[in-house]
Amino acid sequence: MSSGIHPLLVRYLPDASIEELTTINNRISTFTDDRIEQFCLIYRSRRRDPQIILITCLLGFVGVAGVHRFLLNHIGMGILYLFTAGLCFIGTIVDLLNYKELALEYNSQQISETLVMLNMTR
Repeated sequence: MSSGIHPLLVRYLPDASIEELTTINNRISTFTDDRIEQFCLIYRSRRRDPQIILITCLLGFVGVAGVHRFLLNHIGMGILYLFTAGLCFIGTIVDLLNYKELALEYNSQQISETLVMLNMTR
C-alpha cells in the first residue's frame, strides 16, 4: 500500500497526526502486518500526545513550570524552567506556541528508537 497510510497505522494510532502517520508509513513501508502491529504497540506506549504537552505546559502559569520539558526528556530545560518560573514565563509562552512541534520532534525520535529496537529483535 504505497499510495496511502497503512490501515493498521490508523487503527493502532488513531490519535496520531497526519505528519506523524506519514513519517511512520514511509519508514515501515517494507514491514509485514505483524511487524507493523508490533511497531505500533511499542511506539504507542512511548509517544507523547501533543494535547498532554499543551496541558502540562499550561501548568507553568499556575506554579509548576517545566513539567512538559520533563515529559519530552529535556531534563535540563525542565529544571531551568522549574527554578526560573518558565524563564519568567517567556519560555512557557514560546512553548505554548510551539507545543505541536515539540511533540512531533519527540515522537520522531521515538519512531527511530522503536525501529532500532525492532531491528534488534529480528
